[in-house]
Amino acid sequence: MFSRLAILLYAIVSYAVFTVSFLYALGFVGNYVVPKSIDQSIDVGNPSNLTEAIVVNLLLMSLFAIQHSVMARPAFKRWWTKVLPVACERSTYVLLSSLILLLLFWQWRPIPISIWQTSGIVAWLLTAVHWLGWLIAFASTHMIDHFDLFGLRQAFSSLRGTELPGQSFKAPLLYKIVRHPIMLGFLLAFWATPEMTAGHLLFALANTAYILTALQFEERDLIAEFGETYRQYRRRVPMLVPRLFARTRTKDRDVTRSIGAPR
Repeated sequence: MFSRLAILLYAIVSYAVFTVSFLYALGFVGNYVVPKSIDQSIDVGNPSNLTEAIVVNLLLMSLFAIQHSVMARPAFKRWWTKVLPVACERSTYVLLSSLILLLLFWQWRPIPISIWQTSGIVAWLLTAVHWLGWLIAFASTHMIDHFDLFGLRQAFSSLRGTELPGQSFKAPLLYKIVRHPIMLGFLLAFWATPEMTAGHLLFALANTAYILTALQFEERDLIAEFGETYRQYRRRVPMLVPRLFARTRTKDRDVTRSIGAPR
């Protein structure tokens, strides 16, 4: 019982760190409230040179991309769960991802060279799309299983001494019109800004490249797990750009497995 309580506490702490990193990300990308953001640094008296800023920022984003992708692969999970309890696997993934994000926010070098700047109705529209993106990303985690995605469900099952039921394939709500709404939300949040700086553009480009690459591995894993069921789903539903007026097919209402984020 002590070990099960420790696993639950670990999962709660991991989720708390994720919550802090997610909330900070809102301010970091949008330049709101936080002391250091994508375009604003607390070290205003000692700005980085351009080369240093690009190299450091790319290294930080590469560190996140490597950890996020490698730990999501089934082969790594099989090895990793020989080292720590299965119920801790997802929480550890969430914790390390969140800590690396916080490191990125802390060590990020702003590059405040203006690429574009808008005002008036255009600026308001871009700001609205920015916040819509964050809303889509967060809401999409609840359309599948938010607490499973972030490791809490596994910890509570361990505390009860029960095994998690096998997950079934389902495509609820936004998943009926786009296969990866979480990633779509992030892309909207990263690109929709009334003022685009060189640093923000570097961040958006690098993360877009990572998302497009990571989704290829994710889709390969889903095909390996669900075979023809996922292939049919992939033929019907676009990856990132929704077909808003596509006809809903009967098969879309019959599939039964949660998807949408690296597992």
